[in-house]
Amino acid sequence: MSTERQPGHDGAPEFRPKGTAFLLAQVGAHAAARFAERVGGLGVVPSDVGLLRMIAVRPGRSQQSLAGELGVVPSRVVALVDGLERKKLVERRRNPQDRRNYALHLTAEGERVMAEMRELGAAHEDDICAALDETQRAQLAGLLSAIAAQQGLTPGVHPGYRGPRK
Repeated sequence: MSTERQPGHDGAPEFRPKGTAFLLAQVGAHAAARFAERVGGLGVVPSDVGLLRMIAVRPGRSQQSLAGELGVVPSRVVALVDGLERKKLVERRRNPQDRRNYALHLTAEGERVMAEMRELGAAHEDDICAALDETQRAQLAGLLSAIAAQQGLTPGVHPGYRGPRK
């Protein structure tokens, strides 16, 4: 990361990082914190939102399929789904094709939370990207998608589910 010297608020020189990776981390951390604040009012945390979205997109999916897509051990998904079940956002139903497995479905409350999440998500996107016009937003999304693909990140899956790399 490179730095450049610029005058600070008091006129004294200060060093400011100007590397792209730093800026990505800075904006990402800020956006994540703001998102957590927004969804906290719904009684959920960001990891809940990601799982709810994944279940909403494929109702009836198994916990094993979630674990595979997230790249985590199945016991981790069991714990996450247990939390959603306690919040009455998800229900487990016996899978009619394989009674050893559960099919995951959103409850009526889960559907309501997802509807509110869509509105919050759109507002969050508009707030975070307010400095950009539509063309710039599309260009930024394309560039970030290219970086994510090159880094081997699974589309639509936050790497935070896996925990820190060892």
